[in-house]
Amino acid sequence: MRNLAESVRIGHGYDLHRLEPQAPSGPGRPLVVGGVRLDFDRGPIAHSDGDALLHAVTDALLAAASLPDIGQLFPDNDPRHESQDSRDFLREAGDRVRALGWTIANIDATVILEKPKLSPHKAAMRSCIAGVLDIDVSRVGIKGKTHEKVDAVGEGRAIEVHAVALLVRD
Repeated sequence: MRNLAESVRIGHGYDLHRLEPQAPSGPGRPLVVGGVRLDFDRGPIAHSDGDALLHAVTDALLAAASLPDIGQLFPDNDPRHESQDSRDFLREAGDRVRALGWTIANIDATVILEKPKLSPHKAAMRSCIAGVLDIDVSRVGIKGKTHEKVDAVGEGRAIEVHAVALLVRD
């Protein structure tokens, strides 16, 4: 049997986006979380589509495989990534992880957002992430939390996400 360091890896990903009113009232993009568009009057300020959940999961996978982070692979000053669907970033991260011989054992994420509530959308988000990564939906966990009205997240001015990814080798 291989030693643990050669057969198991864990990575952490994090993302935060400021939320602003959407057009025509402001510069916010539509609010997309986990590949699911949510009906809300505020949205992220971002170069890509601003999907903080997919960005954090992408970074968790890349970190677990000791690969460059999302900002290095998909820089926000590259015009090719303007308005890009974050599922593309996640798919690329999954492909890179598998190319190195890793299997995605599971993904777990915590989305911190005061409004809108995520509960009605979690199944669709889990399904989206699982589909993009070609893994069983049972390997994807998503929790929604508020920030109890504290700081920018709690005041509804930002979305924050933490994610972890566990990779294994046979």
